[in-house]
Order: sequence, then C-alpha cells, then structure tokens
Amino acid sequence: MSDIEIIKAKRAGFCFGVKRAVNITFKAAKKGKGVFTLGPLIHNPQVIEKLCKEGVCPTENTEDRNIQTLIIRTHGIPLELYQTFLKKDFKVIDATCPFVKKAQQYAKLLCDEGYQVIILGDEKHPEVKSLMSYAGKDAIILDSNQELQKIKNKKRVGVVVQTTQPTNLLQEFIGKLVSRVSELKVFNTICNSTALRLKETKEIARRVDLMIVAGGKNSANTTQLATLCNASSVKTYHIETSSEIKKEWIKDVARVGITAGASTPEWIISEIESRIRDIGGNGDNGYPHESGRN
Repeated sequence: MSDIEIIKAKRAGFCFGVKRAVNITFKAAKKGKGVFTLGPLIHNPQVIEKLCKEGVCPTENTEDRNIQTLIIRTHGIPLELYQTFLKKDFKVIDATCPFVKKAQQYAKLLCDEGYQVIILGDEKHPEVKSLMSYAGKDAIILDSNQELQKIKNKKRVGVVVQTTQPTNLLQEFIGKLVSRVSELKVFNTICNSTALRLKETKEIARRVDLMIVAGGKNSANTTQLATLCNASSVKTYHIETSSEIKKEWIKDVARVGITAGASTPEWIISEIESRIRDIGGNGDNGYPHESGRN
C-alpha cells in the first residue's frame, strides 16, 4: 500500500481558553483533595476521565460536604449561581474562558443601556445559559434566521453571540435584522480561534479524500467542524479516539485531513495520526502542526 499523505490543521486541538482551564484544574488537583468541577470542565470525555484519575471529578451537587474547591467550567455559569457559590464554605476557582467572560460583560452592558438583548446561539448550550443571566429578563435567544418574529422591542436591539458560532451565521443574521430595527448595536463575541479553525478546516477539506474530525460528540464546535466538512462533499468521520478508525475508511485514499475541536487534547490527535499511518503508510505531510494557536 502506498503512503498516505496526512494534512493536519495547524489549529487543531486546545484553544487558549481550554488550555488555560485544564492547566488551572490540574494545578488545583496537586494542591489537595476535595477538588471538583461544576459539571464537565470541557466537552471532552477523555480529558474528563483523565482529570478524574487525578482526583478532580465533575459534580452537580454543590451541597456535597466533600467539596473544598469548586472550579467553574470554561463555558461559564449564570451570574446568580456564581454569587451563591461565593457565600458557600468552599473555595471557588473561576476557569471561565476569558472570551466567554467578555461576552457576558457585553451582554450586561447592552442590558444596562436599555437594549433588548439578542443572544445568537444554542439555547441548550451552557455558555448561552450563562449569557442569559447577564442579558436581562427581556433577552431572547435565536439560533436561526427564521426566528426574527420573536423580537418584540424593535427600537433598540443589541446582539451578542455564542463564542463558538460561525462568522457567516452572524453575518447572515445581521443582514436580515438591520432592516427590521430602528437602532442596532452588535458585539461580535465570536472567538477568533473558532473562526480561524473553521476557515482552515474548510481549506483542508477541499484538498483531501477523507476528513477525520476529532473531539467530543457533545462538543458544539467539533460538531460544526464535521458539518462543515460534510458540506464540502468530502467523506467525513467525527470520532473521539483513534480506536474508532476502521481500515476500510482508508482504502483507496491518497490524502487524509485531520482537524479537531477546541477541547481535544494533543495526545488524542497524535494517536489518530499514528493509527492512520499504521494503516496506510508513513504519510509525511510537511504541514507543521501548532496546537492551541489563536
């Protein structure tokens, strides 16, 4: 079998916010017992499992007396909940992504200035739930361009965006919204790393016969990458670990592209590359990988 060429995305893997949160958590684990995260720290089951082995497990029960330190996940939490935790006996470490923090601040600013706040994103996502608590009681969440009729106050409208949303969705949304409101204020809170990762993935998908998208099945930004690749008409597989790769995927394939979500660690990406090389040959790409760049 001839060697397969492997093209890895430079920005595959941990983004700045995830890397920061994971480092904070492992550091806290070394300082003592009773360290928990409020829910999964990030959307990657393998990283969560590794953290549990280090003594840091997710919990939803904040009344547990074993909690000595509680770490807030990267996606943030509602403001009211955070304020409640500060009154508890345990120590609170806030590992919310700085970009999510900025989105929260902008949502509050728009609310304080009297705008009806629109959050463009997935209402079930924990980040969006946290944004709602800063955006005021009249805030609404929209996840598609077909829901503009939900907007009641059309005089002054302000927009913030879930940080992992694609830029083109915001562009399309604003294009339809601008003619419907008298005054519009928009904060583009999409993380630059997300936009660059999507752009690079799209470029790679055009050049290969097969795309491997690595990351948690519960990860919104990883799912976006897989959707983007499928839309490029290239055979795409969204996997979490190298063990999912099947030999028949590689049959008659000359070029394989690898990309990964923001919560995917480097060791998983390396194992996936090694697995592909073992099946299809050496495959040296000459395309340097730089994990965690923004």
